[in-house]
Amino acid sequence: MKYVIVDLEMCRVAKSNRTEEYRWAQEIIEIGAVLLDENFEMVDRFDIFVKPKYGRLDSFIEKLTGIQEKDLRNAPDFSEAMDKFAAWIPEGDVRCVSWSMTDNSQILHEIVSKDYKNSRIMELLAEWIDCQKLFDEKLNIARSSSLEEALIIADIYQEGNAHSGIDDAYNTALLFKKMNSGDTFEVNPVYKASQTEEISPMIVSLGDLLSGIKLN
Repeated sequence: MKYVIVDLEMCRVAKSNRTEEYRWAQEIIEIGAVLLDENFEMVDRFDIFVKPKYGRLDSFIEKLTGIQEKDLRNAPDFSEAMDKFAAWIPEGDVRCVSWSMTDNSQILHEIVSKDYKNSRIMELLAEWIDCQKLFDEKLNIARSSSLEEALIIADIYQEGNAHSGIDDAYNTALLFKKMNSGDTFEVNPVYKASQTEEISPMIVSLGDLLSGIKLN
C-alpha cells in the first residue's frame, strides 16, 4: 500500500460569481501532494497551481497562501491539473490522505460542477483517509484539532509555511508517518503532562506547548 498525502489551497468565490452549475464558496488554486511508499517513506512530491474559473485571488488569500496572481495567470485549469495529478499517482494499491475531509469534498464538488471525468480520481475519492480523524481518535481528543496543533502535540517541527499546499502536504505526511510507525506514539512532553494529574483538569493551550521555544 502506498499513500498520497494531499493538501489543497483555495480562493474565495464571490456570491455574484456563483452559478447554478457552481454554487460553492471556494475554488482550488493549488494541489500539493507527497507520495509515501509501503514503509511510509517519502519518495516523491507533486505541486501544481490551478487557474480558477469562478473565484479570484484576493489580498487575504494571497497573504495567507503566498500564491500570487502571476502564479495562476498561465496555470492549467481544473481538468488539466487533475489529469496531471492522476498521471503522477502510481498504479496499484494507493490511498489518498488529507487533513480532514474538506479537500475530498472540494475535489468532488468541482468534478461534478465542471463535468470532469476520471475513473482513477473517483476511485481514490471513495477510499480517502481522514488524517485529522485518525489523530483525534488516537489521542482521544473530543474536538477537531488543527494541523498546526497536531504537529505541536506530536512533537513534530513544522517545515515550510502553513497554508502552502506542498508544505502542508509534507507536514501532514510527517504526522501520518509517525502515527503509523511502531506501537508507541510519543507526544510533546508538555501535552503529555497535561493529560496527567499534574495539570488536570486544565486543557493544554498552544501557549503551554510553545513555552520555552524561541521564535525569531
